[in-house]
Amino acid sequence: MSNYQKKIKEIEFEMQRTQKNKATEFHLGNLKARMAKLRAKILEPPRKTGPGDGFDVIKHGDARVALIGFPSVGKSTILNAFTKTKSEVNERDFTTLTCIPGVLKYNNCNIQLLDLPGIVEGASEGKGKGRQVIAVAKNSDLILIVLDASKYEEQRNVILKELDDVGIRLNKTKPNIIIKLASSGGITLSSPYKLTKITESDVRAACKEFKINNAHITFKDDYDIDDFIDILAGNRRYIKGLFVYNKIDTVFMEDIEELANLPHSVVLSANCGYGNDYFLEKIWEYLGLVRIYTKKKGEQPDFSEPIVLREHKGGFTVRALVNNIHKDLLDNFKEAIVWGRSAKYYPQNCGLNHVLADEDVVEILKKSNK
Repeated sequence: MSNYQKKIKEIEFEMQRTQKNKATEFHLGNLKARMAKLRAKILEPPRKTGPGDGFDVIKHGDARVALIGFPSVGKSTILNAFTKTKSEVNERDFTTLTCIPGVLKYNNCNIQLLDLPGIVEGASEGKGKGRQVIAVAKNSDLILIVLDASKYEEQRNVILKELDDVGIRLNKTKPNIIIKLASSGGITLSSPYKLTKITESDVRAACKEFKINNAHITFKDDYDIDDFIDILAGNRRYIKGLFVYNKIDTVFMEDIEELANLPHSVVLSANCGYGNDYFLEKIWEYLGLVRIYTKKKGEQPDFSEPIVLREHKGGFTVRALVNNIHKDLLDNFKEAIVWGRSAKYYPQNCGLNHVLADEDVVEILKKSNK
């Protein structure tokens, strides 16, 4: 155990024995911030992984999906069932020792599916290949937490803790907290909302730990101390995640129904082919990709090769499409002619800020060179 890990354990013990009340709010906030800083020092993977370890997988396709789970929960079976890649399947633990990529073809899109080695308790501290697995997961567009349907509860709790400890926030939106550093004036806090989960003392304690002495901080919603520390730390990843309860052929029907109704969940038997179609539908839904088909004047669009847009801050706009085609095209852009669900009438002449919908057809017009 490293010195950082020992200090984290000491802080966790201190927090457990500290009673939560008004008098201890500042102290607890300080401890949480200190622990976040220590975790940041041990979370990142080694600067350079060893030769041939198989984790340096180049991003490929329209999106990246990572399979995370305990050993022998069926990650390799899922990869084999939905891609042309063949990953070794065995009931013994740790059959997969590297990151094995495959390509899942769905809705005219190529989705990179990664079979990662089994995660273990303590992965966030570097046990097993935990750091490498987590580094790949952090750079994914969707995480599939694969669980054995017959013994999922403990597995799920351990994996959620490991992901949370490394700064992966599943199915959460990044808190809208603005920190503007200043040269003087101390720490000031403002919000258009009534703050019920955090006090000014909490904010000052956290800022002190992160060596911020002067700043104006604005909370755009009613956030708590953990949300604020996440923003201070600045290294959190907000990623969508699905719990995949695999091997449903080994449990009773009432158990399957209960699992299927849990939030962010899908049930599956990759080995028997139960639930395959719905599994693919949920992956597509959670990735939130938008397919745009382009056409030239007087020609039909090619419906076999869409331009795939990923969700980003600016939305699925014509501007995002033009940037995807070629950034230089922006300088010569005149207007877009749009057919599809985003158009009020067919066709509609649109500007760069028009928000596109899945399977729209777009013709880009350039400015005249006269």
